[in-house]
Amino acid sequence: MHLPPFASLVEAHAAELHRFLARLVGPADAEDCLQETFMSALRAYPRLRHGDHLRAWLYTIAQRKATDALRRRGRQPTRDLGGVEPATSGEPPAVDDGLWRAVRALPAKQRTAVLHRFALDLAYAEIGERMGISEEAARQNVRAGMRRLRKEVSVHDR
Repeated sequence: MHLPPFASLVEAHAAELHRFLARLVGPADAEDCLQETFMSALRAYPRLRHGDHLRAWLYTIAQRKATDALRRRGRQPTRDLGGVEPATSGEPPAVDDGLWRAVRALPAKQRTAVLHRFALDLAYAEIGERMGISEEAARQNVRAGMRRLRKEVSVHDR
């Protein structure tokens, strides 16, 4: 079995994984999640049995790190910043931060599928490959996520 050098794997996928994570956890936590993703991948890399689907493997790790970050965030008490806005990462603000907040609140599989479909503009077959599920399951996760988002948006529009 031949695996590419780990550095080339990082170089090839870091930017797109960062965009994916920024949509999942927000720009403030995306860099930490990306670093945790690559640290976990590096530890597991020597034990891989084959080099097939390395991109999907990285997305699976990234999704898990994002889920962990969202769980940690949910357990931390919020603090009053005394009217001071939190620092931003220098990235442009989201077009509709409320919508992305609602996306981040979706169940993990739905959130990942919706982000792959609409933030990364991927076909269902590629979404399924990245998530390790069938194309039909990817389609169902996007559909269920969109149904939940429509309900959430319609409740807030009233």
